[in-house]
Amino acid sequence: MEVTAKVLAERIGGSIEGSSDVVLNQIAKIDEAEEGSLTFLANMEYEGFIYTTQASAALVAENFNPSHALPEHLTLIRVADPYAAFAAALRWAAASQAYPEGISPNADVDTSAEVGANCYIGPFTVVEAGAKIEAGCQIHSHVSIGRGVRIGAGTILHRQVSVLDHCTIGSECIIQAGAVIGSDGFGFAPNSAGHYDKVPQTGNVSIGNRCEIGAATTIDRATLGSTVIEDGVKLDNQIQIAHNVKIGSNTVIAAQTGVAGSTTIGADCMVGGQVGFAGHITVADGVKIAAQSGITKSISEPNGIWQGTPAQPIKAYQSQQIALRKLIRALVLDRIEALEQKLS
Repeated sequence: MEVTAKVLAERIGGSIEGSSDVVLNQIAKIDEAEEGSLTFLANMEYEGFIYTTQASAALVAENFNPSHALPEHLTLIRVADPYAAFAAALRWAAASQAYPEGISPNADVDTSAEVGANCYIGPFTVVEAGAKIEAGCQIHSHVSIGRGVRIGAGTILHRQVSVLDHCTIGSECIIQAGAVIGSDGFGFAPNSAGHYDKVPQTGNVSIGNRCEIGAATTIDRATLGSTVIEDGVKLDNQIQIAHNVKIGSNTVIAAQTGVAGSTTIGADCMVGGQVGFAGHITVADGVKIAAQSGITKSISEPNGIWQGTPAQPIKAYQSQQIALRKLIRALVLDRIEALEQKLS
């Protein structure tokens, strides 16, 4: 990345205060920035750092009013939303990096596989028969792409990702290191001898466009049909998505959440970390679920906020927690204090 403040401001829709010719070559935290760095001030708790930062330019809110003198070397770029502008700058910087192209001589690409223009396939990656990788994909080292897999244009697969047979990934997705797409669902049928017979998992996983799948996240193939991750879904690290789950568009799920089989989570939901979903339930669109909650039944009302195990509307949950503390106080702690006073 090497850009002037003027060019950057034009790209992100900002206005400049200071030198428009200052050259920026990196993006850094406000308290660690050096000369040539772009930084940002989105949370006013960190305002103090802007008066001492060594950054050459800072993204600030349009209505930011300094309470002290700013460093003479600092150029301000005023924007409507500093954090959104910071994210846009990061995306632009990442896009400007030069990625390699071509197929490593150490990769194993089946002769029947199709690889589009301007793709990179790293060393020790395996692409099996009938797979199709569209233009501009970055497939890094030690990736396994199974038979008949489809990967859309501009998608990035980081190291040691596995995409098993006949799964599909849309365009402009990012699959982080160690993710497994399309392993068998957890399907077993008890038999008369008291053992469990495996139920073959013959479906696939279908991931939409602009999705991100975190490191070591696992998405199981469907028993029949597809496990579906719709457009714009973001899954954090170490999430388990079971067979025949459907996750609606633009839903975000934090780390270590588990979703049991055949559950549907609607669009535009936000799920905290370590949430557990029972199987065969449905969660409506726009629902927010607090971390470590347990979803044991369907949530039919859209746009609600839920917490607890078993989960309930957050106001009810918090009221119960307050009442429980008061009850413990009344039944136990007050009596202990009275007894201590009596004994003393």
